[in-house]
Amino acid sequence: MAQVNVKPLADRVLVEPAAAEQKTAGGIIIPDTAKEKPQKGIVVAIGNGKKDEPLTVKVGDQVLYGKYSGTEITVEGKDYLIMRESDILAVI
Repeated sequence: MAQVNVKPLADRVLVEPAAAEQKTAGGIIIPDTAKEKPQKGIVVAIGNGKKDEPLTVKVGDQVLYGKYSGTEITVEGKDYLIMRESDILAVI
């Protein structure tokens, strides 16, 4: 987990997505065109929360999020997702 120069606002969090699976459980290699977007990642930065709603996740938490959650951004050549905390389904 790297330090990033992005500070999310309010209830938003910055998530570094996990790498997509390279092989199936049976050992078959998955080509890039067939790989699904991962639905888990690590929180790398958080906002300050809303006035009446403090954030419940913290930097370093491994989280699950919805398939189409967040907005993809690239910072210093690395891909991240920025999303509202409410888009996070669970901390694992």
